[in-house]
Amino acid sequence: QVQLVESGGGLVQAGGSLRLSCAASGRTFSMTAMGWFRQAPGKEREFVAAITWSAGNTNHADSVKGRFTISRDNAKKTVYLQMNSLKPEDTAVYYCKIGGYWGQGTQVTVSS
Repeated sequence: QVQLVESGGGLVQAGGSLRLSCAASGRTFSMTAMGWFRQAPGKEREFVAAITWSAGNTNHADSVKGRFTISRDNAKKTVYLQMNSLKPEDTAVYYCKIGGYWGQGTQVTVSS
């Protein structure tokens, strides 16, 4: 079992910033990468960004490139998503994922 706890969501004006955190615990010894996904109302869940634990290689969706940055702290088993220049269309519930495990989600709301 792996437990994922997200934090850092909230309400922000367009152009603002937020940083999301996702802390992993439990049987994490086999994890190789962690990702962030988001789901807006009435839409399917979509990929946002991912990072490998060992090398720190990253991948970001085109819609967030240049604005969002994923990073990790191996010692804390925590992954972060720094979100800058937020837009109303970034409004969604953000989830972290490792293997078949999902966090509970954290709401991000961007007002225009």
